[in-house]
Amino acid sequence: MPMTSPGRSVAATPVSANAVAIKNFAFSPATLKIKAGTTVTWTNQDTDAHTVTSSGSGGPLRSPTLATHGTYTYTFTKPGSYAYVCTIHPFMTGTVEVTS
Repeated sequence: MPMTSPGRSVAATPVSANAVAIKNFAFSPATLKIKAGTTVTWTNQDTDAHTVTSSGSGGPLRSPTLATHGTYTYTFTKPGSYAYVCTIHPFMTGTVEVTS
């Protein structure tokens, strides 16, 4: 049985390296590190709608509004740091760090 600290839970299965869960009004993991050419899938596990939208102007991430269980995928082809936000809940932020 895995040991847990108070206030922390251990996931039954590890999150795959190319998936971001949207749950409890947060992107999990908040920072995802991947290699160029990787397709990332965001899945909304909340009952509220969310978006995945690049921070600032000109970024590549522009999801539609995701209902519960809705998904959005994007393939990162260039190295860099891609910050994003939920436009409905701007306190929700995340980053994808892409290496070559």
